[in-house]
Amino acid sequence: MNELLSLLLTRRSVRRYTGDPIPPETLRAVVTAGLLSPSSRNRRPWRLVVVQDRATLEALSHCRQGSAQMLAGAGAAILVFARPTESDVWTEDCAILMSNLHLAAHSQGLGSCWIQGRLRQAEDGRTTEAFCQERLALPEDWALEAILSLGIPAESPPPHTLEEADWGKVTFL
Repeated sequence: MNELLSLLLTRRSVRRYTGDPIPPETLRAVVTAGLLSPSSRNRRPWRLVVVQDRATLEALSHCRQGSAQMLAGAGAAILVFARPTESDVWTEDCAILMSNLHLAAHSQGLGSCWIQGRLRQAEDGRTTEAFCQERLALPEDWALEAILSLGIPAESPPPHTLEEADWGKVTFL
């Protein structure tokens, strides 16, 4: 089977981590994959914030109502922001980057989970974006797309199957 297809089948969202630190070279490989992502007109509007500090990860676990608790046990988080003035399709560009981060994490033996940030609320009622900007002392013109939790997996969800590919959603002309 094709190496990429195999990676896509076995990559699953992981929400439980051992809490062990991520080796620096592994984290760097994941971030590099994100930075090499394609973007519209090669503008690369993204700004990545990599958090490894345990207290900051715990604080960030409250950045999203009902969906960010796994950050408290993660080895790291990558917050993906962009400067919307740099590209009118920054959300798409950042989504491509997030997908590449996800796949790169899995290829390095890490578990990861996409935590949507844009258009979401923190536990305290603020937007997830405002919560993260304030907590991390970031500029207000940085718009949050999403957060990727990362860690050594404490669980291994079963892989997807080829049968899950819904060919009913495809039209060949």
